[in-house]
Amino acid sequence: MNDMTLQQLKYIIAIDDYRHFGKAAEYCGLTQSTLSLMVKKLEEELDAKIFDRETYPVSPTEIGRKIIDQAKVVLYHVNQISEITQSEKELLSGPLRIAVISTVSPVLLPGMFKYFGNNYPSISFQTEEMITDTIKDKLRKAEVDMGIVAGPVQDTDLLEIPLYHERFLAYLSEESPLYSKKTISMEDLYGQFIWIIKDGLRKQDLSEMEKDGKVTYERFFEGGRVGMLIQIVNENGGITIIPETHKELIITSLQKRLRPIINPEPSRTVSLLVRSDYIHESMLNAVVKAIKSIIPSALLDSVIRRKHLTI
Repeated sequence: MNDMTLQQLKYIIAIDDYRHFGKAAEYCGLTQSTLSLMVKKLEEELDAKIFDRETYPVSPTEIGRKIIDQAKVVLYHVNQISEITQSEKELLSGPLRIAVISTVSPVLLPGMFKYFGNNYPSISFQTEEMITDTIKDKLRKAEVDMGIVAGPVQDTDLLEIPLYHERFLAYLSEESPLYSKKTISMEDLYGQFIWIIKDGLRKQDLSEMEKDGKVTYERFFEGGRVGMLIQIVNENGGITIIPETHKELIITSLQKRLRPIINPEPSRTVSLLVRSDYIHESMLNAVVKAIKSIIPSALLDSVIRRKHLTI
């Protein structure tokens, strides 16, 4: 155990990424035999088999999966130590990996890529769409740096920073019996079929849900695209419910189909997630600045509207 090195941890992570000793060896700049020997030595030190070499592609054993996940966290902390000693300018460079839920990505990502390209060209901005549970898991394993989700997530391992608050709007077909109304009440929606993406694209009769007056993000689009819902209504009629920041993504001629929802007015908070031990304050504030350049000030959380964040 005393001889285990950070380099060995990097090797097992590479093998897990490539699922092939030869490709991982090439990535690490080693011969395949040397890499195999280094991993075997680590397995002997730990008295645990990390990889099942009989499978194709190579896969971790059950204990190996836990070792690799912990290795990622260890290397994350090593990088954190290195970053403490760097200057602010140096910190605003290198990769920035952000995982984003699909109902936020079309609103934020185009503008964020533009903002980082113009203001922080040394940052390699990388993003991927994921559902909330996957984002939380990736953050815990230090596989992404930040996540953008609909809160609250209520996870003690993660720091949640509210970014902005937005209402939901109804998007109606012109043939809908509610189309003539200027506002749509929750009572109006009962008995109507609403298109949702939750456990698959389908129609949902709101009256089938518990009549508690809540229209939550989780009930409508976890893992789905709002643009798809709009297109479905355009082609098939009916109603869907969308976050208000998507309004500007709808062509002007179709924005007349949007209606505010009242009594009560459903809404959500979009939040930034980082590990509770995250120290990269300058990178965090670069992300906040990017979001402030995209989201209307009236929707921004009062904290990030006024000042930088301190962690």
